[in-house]
Formats: sequence, structure tokens, C-alpha cells
Amino acid sequence: MDFPVIAQATPADQIATPGLGKALAARHVAMISIGGIIGAGLFVGSSAAIHQVGPAITVSYGLAGLVILMVMRMLGEMAVAAPEVGSFTEYARLGLGRWAGFTSGWLYWYFWVVVVAIEAIAGAKLIQEWIPGPVWLIGIVLLAAMTATNLFSARAYGEFEFWFASLKVGAIVAFIIIAGSYVFGLTPGHQGGMSLLSSHGGFAPFGPVSVLAGVTSVIFALCGAEIATIAAAESAEPTKIIAKMTGTVVIRIVLFYVLSIGLILAIVPWDSIVPGQSPFALALEAIGFPAAATVMKIIVLTAVLSCLNSGLYVTSRVLFTLAAKGDAPKFMVTLSKRQVPARAILIGSVFGYLALIASVLSPEKVFAFLVNASGALMLIVYLMIAAAQIVVRRRLEREAPERLTLKMWFFPYASYGVIAVIGAVLVAMAFTPDLATQLYASLICTGVVLGAYRLVRARA
Repeated sequence: MDFPVIAQATPADQIATPGLGKALAARHVAMISIGGIIGAGLFVGSSAAIHQVGPAITVSYGLAGLVILMVMRMLGEMAVAAPEVGSFTEYARLGLGRWAGFTSGWLYWYFWVVVVAIEAIAGAKLIQEWIPGPVWLIGIVLLAAMTATNLFSARAYGEFEFWFASLKVGAIVAFIIIAGSYVFGLTPGHQGGMSLLSSHGGFAPFGPVSVLAGVTSVIFALCGAEIATIAAAESAEPTKIIAKMTGTVVIRIVLFYVLSIGLILAIVPWDSIVPGQSPFALALEAIGFPAAATVMKIIVLTAVLSCLNSGLYVTSRVLFTLAAKGDAPKFMVTLSKRQVPARAILIGSVFGYLALIASVLSPEKVFAFLVNASGALMLIVYLMIAAAQIVVRRRLEREAPERLTLKMWFFPYASYGVIAVIGAVLVAMAFTPDLATQLYASLICTGVVLGAYRLVRARA
């Protein structure tokens, strides 16, 4: 029996759509995966996590990275078994039905639309230090530039992201070499040592519970690797690329996070790190690296532009796929001469502009709600993907076992474990004052999307 590609879908749900191009090479997809994880959340956002947990935050990053690794393995199993599905949110439809595809797709689209606006603002604030001008205007210019890149071709996006990600990886590797030499006493005039990891209150100054609470904060910084499963659909060998990417690449990035943060905490006292300021710059200044602050600003700007570039790409592909399934306006499926969903790209950028305007006109109400409402959406989407993987795996074992060439580790225990951990993180958010607002706003957003699905189905 053939393995059913879309669960609970009727022929009327499908729209005849042109195929996306195959312009991305394996190197593009690999770097897109890396670029999706390494962002400003590492270079700057890690300061807040360190301040909350202390040196034990390295364990939090390791645990969060393990969850992301397992989610990617789940996606890899389904993507290799059914490479024709396309957008990673569609695997929720594959396992749980149309409502899940509709919900996960729109939630994921909304998440990245808000990220696009946030990154445009962050990039504008950095550039403002060198080029005077209002933040909103610089943000619009950045958004327009990345929109033009995505409209040009998928390969243009891939090439930009390849070099953005290469610079970020190069910066982290260089930092690990410089900081490692300092910590292990290879730098002239310094004996090295790792005593700071256990001084100033100990390795876990706030107790072991804080390590688990830290997972709640840092797991969001590791989201984004799934973009590569979307990009792989526009490559010549998507199955081969995904099989390679879902394991080794994510493991390397988690090691980058844990190693770099661990070295920072061995160089500077954790309680001297100020939230909002780059701990990397602070460590480089302690070592005596010249122009550390300027160098880090350039790297952070690169990370921001990379995220902005990827945000526009992924929103367009998700919207294109939703339209192909009849869950978004049909005109979104039209491709340009360069085989890119130009209309979907423009729609995403328009909402990015609207969010930018909201950040100027109503930063404490409208824009704050937009940001808060996206806070837990990735976890909700991951939860749906994990549940879908269990259903799909069972179905594959019954109907098409020959397609299970890439398997989830320790199934089904690891799969249920991921669901339990994500559920625990969501519950922990409810009891964490700084994160509770994000959880409740995200649940409201999810309720709105589910309500929209009921309306769409009723009208259909």
C-alpha cells in the first residue's frame, strides 16, 4: 500500500501548483541550518540567561540542545520518508490532519513575521551608531534590501545566508581558539585556570532547579534549525541532505554554544555580566583583544541580517505551502520567472513593515503584544510535530516500512520524552513571571488560529 502523503485531505483541498526551483546546493542548506541556530540570541541574549542561572547555564544549553536535536531527528525521519511534503509544518498535517497543518503553518508564519520586524529594529539600532537616522527608517531600508534578495532568486538567498553563516561560524571558532588559549594558559603572561566556574557562589549558585528553569529561557535561542528542512526542498538531493543535516550539524552547533559560553564563564565572573550586553565582548576585553566591542557589533549585525534574511525566506515558503493546500489565498501559489513565490515574499515583508510601524506608534501595547504572542509559538509547533511523528512512524511501520531509512533514536521513548519536556517547559513558563505573559499571549494567538480554521472549514 502506498504511504498516504496528506492525512484527512480531499482532492478539493489541493491546488495545482508550480514546483519551486532546485537552486540551492548542499553547502547552502548546511549553512542555512547553522545560521538558523546561531543568532543574536547567542552573542547578546545569552547574557540574560547567564545572569539568571550562573555557570550552570552551560548545562541548560546542553539540555535545550538535546531537545532541539531530537525534534530535528523526528523531522529528518519524516522528511526522508515523505520528501514531497515540503514545508516542515506540513508534517503536522501528515500525522494529525488538516487542522494541524493549518494551525502549525499559520503559527509558524506569524512567529517569523514578528521575528522579521524584531531583527529589522535590532539591526537598525546597531547601524544607527555608525549612520545617524531614525530607527524605523533604517529598519525599512534593511527589510527592503533583504526582500529584494529573496525576490531575486532562492540561490541569492542561499548565497547570502551561506556567507552570513560562514562569518558567524568563523567568529565563534576564532573566539573558542582565543578564549581557549587564554583559559588553558597558552597566552603569554597568563596562567589560565577555570576557577571562576565554581567561585562566586558555586557552579549552580541558584540551585539545581534553576538549571531546568534556564532551559525555558535558552531553548528559544536554539530554534531555527528546522529552516533547513524547508530549504532542502529547493535542492537537488533533499533526502540525502536532510539525513546528513539532522544529526551532525545540530550537534556541532550545540557544542559551539556550550563551549563558547563555558569559556566566557571561565574568563569573567558570571555575576559581572550585564543582561543586554554581549558577554563575548566582555570576555574579549578581559583577554585584552583590541577593539572587542566594535568587532562584536559587526558580528551581531551579521547575525541579525542573517535572521532577517531567513525570516523572509521561511515566511514565503510556508505561506506558499499553505496556499497550495487551500489554507491561504490561492494567488500565493504563483511563482515568478525566477521560480520564487514573489507574492508570498511581498506579503511577509508587508506585515514586517506593519510591525515596524507598530513598534514606533505603539511600542508598549500593540508591538509588545505582537512580540509576546510569538513567545511560545515555536514550542507549540514543535509539540505538534512531535505528536505527528509518533502517528506517522506507526503508520509507516504498518504500511511502508521500506521508507524508514532514517529512524528516530530510541523510538517511542525519546519521542514521548520530547513531548514531556516541551510540556514541562510550557508549564514552567506559566510559573515564571517574566515568561507567563508570553505563554498566555501565545495561547490566545493559537486560539485565534484554531477559530480561523473552524471558520474556513465552515465556509468551505
